[in-house]
Amino acid sequence: MKPEHFVGIDIGTSTVRCVIGMFDPNQNNSPSIIGYGSSKNSGMRRGSVVHVNDVTEAVIKAITEAERIAGVSIRSATINVNGAHVEGIDSHGVIAISSANREIIPEDRDRVEEAATIVNLPQNREIIQFFAKSYSIDGQKNIKDPIGMHGIRFEVEAHMVTASTPNLKNLNMVMEKADIVVNHYTVSSLAAAEALLTRDQKEAGTLLMDIGAGTTNLIVFEDGEVQHVAVIPIGGQHITNDLAIGLRTDLEIAEKIKIEHSKLGASRSENINLEINNKKMKFDVDEIDMIVGARIDELLEFVQKELNKIKKAKKLPGGIVLTGGSSKLPGIVNYVKDRLELACRISKLREVGGLVDVVEDQSYSVVVGLMLLDMLLLPALPMEKIRENWNPKEFLNTFLKKVKRNS
Repeated sequence: MKPEHFVGIDIGTSTVRCVIGMFDPNQNNSPSIIGYGSSKNSGMRRGSVVHVNDVTEAVIKAITEAERIAGVSIRSATINVNGAHVEGIDSHGVIAISSANREIIPEDRDRVEEAATIVNLPQNREIIQFFAKSYSIDGQKNIKDPIGMHGIRFEVEAHMVTASTPNLKNLNMVMEKADIVVNHYTVSSLAAAEALLTRDQKEAGTLLMDIGAGTTNLIVFEDGEVQHVAVIPIGGQHITNDLAIGLRTDLEIAEKIKIEHSKLGASRSENINLEINNKKMKFDVDEIDMIVGARIDELLEFVQKELNKIKKAKKLPGGIVLTGGSSKLPGIVNYVKDRLELACRISKLREVGGLVDVVEDQSYSVVVGLMLLDMLLLPALPMEKIRENWNPKEFLNTFLKKVKRNS
């Protein structure tokens, strides 16, 4: 049976967020948000689970709040995989078409994609997602849909996302303790892209940067396909820590200064006066901007390295789309634009109805995307069947077809 409600759960470094959605019959069955919840998370470090019980408690609180607003009870969801352990690698697969008429059929596409997944991985890593970038038939390259074409030598260029097996097991343990069946796992950046990027942006060539608390998730699209996925272990928490050290103040005060008084790329020579707990404090704004800018410069150096890997530095017509809680830093758009020499803008949520007043905030981009993917993907198998029959190639084939139809 087709489920009536769809759920995304974003297990972030500092916060767990949950969004519940449904198809709205009054709006041509477009996605509509009916519930949302969030809870502070103290059990993660840079996107990885380090305290299972703390993360489980945060997940349960976020779910409970979303259930209360929506007035429904949920038992399954689509979940994100995050952390520095997530890595993207390119691969290549080749097979021979042996049928009498040399026509390529879906089974041939499955075989060539399976051939691309035969790579040497360490025992503690596994493939969680597979993206076919383009196909080649007898030397003719950049074919998007090979079904029905004829040839002998059939090849695929692909990008695969791998993750640490122990980290995935910890995430599984959290969801089992929270009594939630995982419908699907996906990387955070892909979920954010589903909520934010248009088909034109994916075709033109666009980098989406999701700057969270402990990590920054990157995903590059071009010609409508995923070209590169990466996770950089730098986020907003590192800026807060830098300010706490550099200004010799508490983390709580450093967070307040970061949000309310920093401005990237500014040249100011004034002081700010704060009064907290009847204690007066004075800070130099130029020093604040220098500390914040230094950490963002480090982050953008890593982003540039990732773009250099795929030879897309300064070569993305769609530019950069920023999202995530730390994308709200004042002045960050022009700062990124100047450093990476690409057009840059803050994300805007695509057409979603219902309770959008809260989830329009950039920090909700990933969880809204997870909810949308929960709508797009096939209903989940029972958990024991998922473990027995998990096939990333088949899952991604189905996923990409559905996403393209709904873009």
